[in-house]
Parts: sequence; C-alpha cells; structure tokens
Amino acid sequence: MTQSAPTRQIAVVVEGHGEVDAVPILLNRITAEIMPEVWPVFLRPYRVGRDTLMKQHGIEATVNEITRKFGDLAGLLVLLDSDDDCPASLGPGLLARVEEARPGLSAAVVLAHREFEAWFLAAAVSLRGCQGLPSDLEAPADPESIRGCKEWLTCRRPSGAPYRPKNHQPGLAQRFDLNMARANSPSFAKFYRDVEYLITGKRNPP
Repeated sequence: MTQSAPTRQIAVVVEGHGEVDAVPILLNRITAEIMPEVWPVFLRPYRVGRDTLMKQHGIEATVNEITRKFGDLAGLLVLLDSDDDCPASLGPGLLARVEEARPGLSAAVVLAHREFEAWFLAAAVSLRGCQGLPSDLEAPADPESIRGCKEWLTCRRPSGAPYRPKNHQPGLAQRFDLNMARANSPSFAKFYRDVEYLITGKRNPP
C-alpha cells in the first residue's frame, strides 16, 4: 500500500466576497495541473478588506491572527486587486511585511492587475457562452490596462443584467483557460508561479 504524502495546509487571504468561493476553484485547478499526486489543503479564504491590510501593522495582524487560528501552516497566499497601484512596487513591500511578521513561513503576495476579473478578460475567448456572456466574446487588446473589468463584463452580457462577482466569479473561475490567461496577463502568470512555489517549494523563473 502506497503511503500518501503528508497534508500541507496553506492559508489564503482575499479581499472580495466573490473570491472567497472562486479562488479555491482556481487553486484546485492549478494544483491538478502542477502536482495532482501531492494535494495540499488550501484553507477556505480569509477575507480581509484591502484598506485593513494596507494600513500600518494591518497585514501583520492578519498573518498573526491566521497562524493563531490554524496553527502550523505550510504556506500563506495573499491575493489583492492592484487597482491603480503598480503590482511590481506594492507587492514586494507587502511580502516583506508578511515575512517579517512570520519568518520562515513560505508566503506569496499577488496583486491582480488591475482587478481579479482582468484574468477573465485575458482568456475571454474561452468564456464564450459562460455565465451569460455572448458566444462571440473577444478579449480586449490589453486586459490589464482596463480600469473597470466588472463593468466591461456587464456591458458584454446580452441580457443587460449586471455582472455580480459573488454569483458569477466561481463559474468563470472554473471555465477560463489557464494557459491563455498566463500568456495574456503577467499578473496571472505570477499568480500561477507563486501557487506552484507554495505547492512544490520551488520557485520557477518568470
């Protein structure tokens, strides 16, 4: 009888209500591609407002609260929208604060540029006919340049009904093409690499 690998618990922090249900779907899909035989346990996302995390001692307090609640962790993933901030500037600073709060804990901080939904836009062709989107949906030329990805999705729904993250994010997260998103969205490519690092313990170059 083959002994299964030990369970690795990885905590997840998100800012939006929709990501609480959508991000686990995405993490499971990536894990299945990278290393299906070593299945870590990504804990249900811990939702914390962006302003709370960004304030002085905010992200540190969140990290400490999570580690007290869940005990021994193999890793921590923080996912936020970059909004109008530069991910390459803000992300490393937040990661340094996490690492200072919990030295030795494998951690990753990813900022979706500009919004989580930008990753859907990067693979929009693969979402044709999904969650009320049209069958001829095309991706924008530069998905990460759009400020208002949720509004972009709403405008393309033939029914005219608004895109609602909590209702629609999980279905889109299950469907969008991961390779297409990696090719068209640098921030999603980083997310994929960071998830791989948390699963395997090895960092791959960009």
